[in-house]
Order: sequence, then C-alpha cells, then structure tokens
Amino acid sequence: MTSTLGTTMNLANKVLIALALGIGAGIVINLTGANAVPWVDTYLVNGVFLVAGKLFFNALQMLVVPLVLFSLIPGIVGIGDIRLLGKVGTKSFALYVATTAIAITLGITLASALGIGQGMEIPAGDDFAGKEAARNFVEVIIGIVPKNLISAMANGEMLAIIFFAIFFGIALLIKLEQSRELVNLIEQLNRIIMQMVEMVMWFAPYAVFCLVAKAVADLGLDIILKLGGYFTTVMLALIVHAFVTQMLIMKAFTGLSIKTFLSKIRAVQIFAFSTSSSGATIPVTLRTMQERFGIDRAVSSFTVPFGATINMDGTAIMQGVATVFVANLYGIELTLGGYVTIVVTAVLASIGTAAVPAVGLVMLTMVFKQVGLPIEAIGIILGIDRIVDMTRTAVNVTGDAVVTTIVAKSEGKMDIDTFNDPNAGEVHEVHLEDMNHPTKS
Repeated sequence: MTSTLGTTMNLANKVLIALALGIGAGIVINLTGANAVPWVDTYLVNGVFLVAGKLFFNALQMLVVPLVLFSLIPGIVGIGDIRLLGKVGTKSFALYVATTAIAITLGITLASALGIGQGMEIPAGDDFAGKEAARNFVEVIIGIVPKNLISAMANGEMLAIIFFAIFFGIALLIKLEQSRELVNLIEQLNRIIMQMVEMVMWFAPYAVFCLVAKAVADLGLDIILKLGGYFTTVMLALIVHAFVTQMLIMKAFTGLSIKTFLSKIRAVQIFAFSTSSSGATIPVTLRTMQERFGIDRAVSSFTVPFGATINMDGTAIMQGVATVFVANLYGIELTLGGYVTIVVTAVLASIGTAAVPAVGLVMLTMVFKQVGLPIEAIGIILGIDRIVDMTRTAVNVTGDAVVTTIVAKSEGKMDIDTFNDPNAGEVHEVHLEDMNHPTKS
C-alpha cells in the first residue's frame, strides 16, 4: 500500500507541475504573439501539443467500454445471490442511486446558475464541427436497451453498454455454479484493464502540459480566470453536498446528531482525502462504522464495499459541473433532454466506476460523448482535477457512511449508545499494517 500511495502522490505532483509549466508556456506563446508565427502554430501548438493531447484521449476512449464491462459485470456477481440481498441490498442500492442523482443535479444547478464558462471564445475547429445534438428524454430511455450491442460499443452508446453489463451480470449470477471459470476470466480481464488505465495515466502529466499549453496559447489568460470559476463551483458543490445535503438526509432518516456524525467520520474523510481512493479507504470506513458508530458487521460489511463500488457522489458532482462548464465554453445550449442524459449517464456510470484515483476522468469522456461535447475539452480541466479529486473522494466516503448509518438504523442493527459515546472505538493513530486487518472475528 505504501508504494501505491507513493506512486499516486508522485503522479499528482507531476500533474500539478505540468499544469504550471503548461500555463507558463501558453502565456509566453500567447503574449509574445508566437502563435501567429506559422511554424510555431503548425508544428508546435497544432502539431506537438495537439497530437500529444489527442493520443492521450484516444487511449482513454479506447479503455472506456472494456472498463465498464469488465468492472461492472464482476461487481454485480460479487453482490452474491440476488434473492438473499433482501431489504439491506434494496435500501442500499436505492439510497446510493438517489444520493448520486441528487449530487449531480446539485452540480448542474449550481454550475448553470453561476454561468461558468460563458463568454469565452473558443475556436470551434474540426473536433467540434458536426457534433450530434442531445437526444430528447424519450430517445434516451429507448436507447438504454440496445438493438445491436456491437453497434452500441462501436458508437460509444454507454447507457446501452451499461444496461447490457448489468443484464449479463445478473444472468451470470443466476448461473454462477456453472460459470465459475467465466467469472474468474472476467475478473482477470478487469485487473488487466485497470493496469492499462494506470499505464495510460502515466502519460497524464505530459498530456496536461500539451493540452493546457495549447489552450492558453490560443485563449490567453482568460482561460485561467474561467478555470478559477470552474474550480470554485466544484468545490462549493462538494462542500454543500457533504455538509448540508448528506447531513440533512442522514438526519431525516435517522434523527441522529449531525455533530456527532461529523466528529466521528472525520478520520475517514482525512484518509480518503489523502489517498484519493474510496477503495483504499474501505478498511478505515469499516472500522469506524463498526467500532465508533456501533453498526453491526452484517450491515457494514455489505454497504461499505458496495458503496465504494457504486456510490460516487463527488465524482458525479464533478461530471455535472464539468459538462455545463464545457457546454458554456463552446456556446452549446443543453436541452432538458441533455440534462436528463447527463444525470442518467452519470448515475449509471457510477456503478461501473472503479474506486481508484483518476478513473472518474475516463468516465467523464462517456458523459461528454452522450451530450455531443468535444472530449478533448477535458484537457482544459484535467490539470486541476487532481486538486479537487481528493475532496470529492472524501465526499464519496461520507456518502458511504451516511447510507450505512441509515440502513443499519432502519434495520435495528446499530448500537445507539456506542454512536452517542464520543470515545467509543477512538484511535489516535492509524497504522498501514492495520489497514490490512480492519476487523477481527
């Protein structure tokens, strides 16, 4: 774990350095008028910078479909016998989906109200010309079930692909005893795809430098100011969702003290913030739910890992804000059908999003494609994404804790005295070796 964490932080530092260097290079090119020099414009700005950025995003797009298929199918199978999930599974799933939908709606509403990205002139270019208009609500619903899976995969129709993955996973679960080898194969493919994602993300700093340098060279300092608006909006939405929306939901369903909840979940939030991974935070969340909140292991051992798999409130907020920002940036008016598509896509995508750093950006390409936005525009926000990634991960795990508390309280699987005791299960240090053994039987 130590080496993985170190690698993650090194990548984050490299991306931030690349962001700063890219801004600097772009400003120099823009202010000196070098972008008007034919060879600079042809071979550097629209040559090296453009090609490097396109290669990076082509690689991300290449992995989207297999990432969804090979992570979602074993996730469905891993739930176990669907008939035995009962009320706990149903409540958990409904709450996770509902809070994700609320989160992205909050992000879209706030971004639309603040009008981030409006007024900036961006050259349309070949990448944007001829983008398909967003489908209306009826077409979105009908398109969820694909007529032809191969065609849906080739065209990147991710709602249809996600539907097939869920359908396939349920069928595989029903025939699990006869399909063990197939399940193992899919899980191995999932690990390989995740390794490929990590390999692609190794190039992220270089892509950030090229994409940001090109954007600033074309647009000047104006883009930096606009990115400030994007950053502020995302952070504001994340804070409101974590400390207002989620807390009101928890209070409404359980009647428990918000102050006590926040004081006890703080260590989980800090660990999630530092690792940028809901998956890596699972052991800390489990221990906190069981020992500090007094929640029965029968509930927490299901809801916490399940939440780390499908609950991506923070990521959904980022996707909603980023979509509105880029749409405004390019002067594209999103229709009601477009907004519905964003919400549905992000909610379903959260089920297939791995609980590791940076994969949310891969899924953002899917959301952009569904509403006809240029995927290359992700490069504009990629540089500062690592800054907000830590915060949105903390929001994700807070949502896991909220749903776990609600489900446990409703099922009578929670010791209220333990929850109300400020010293219950308190630890002053968290050692990495303890993360591998969060509970003892």
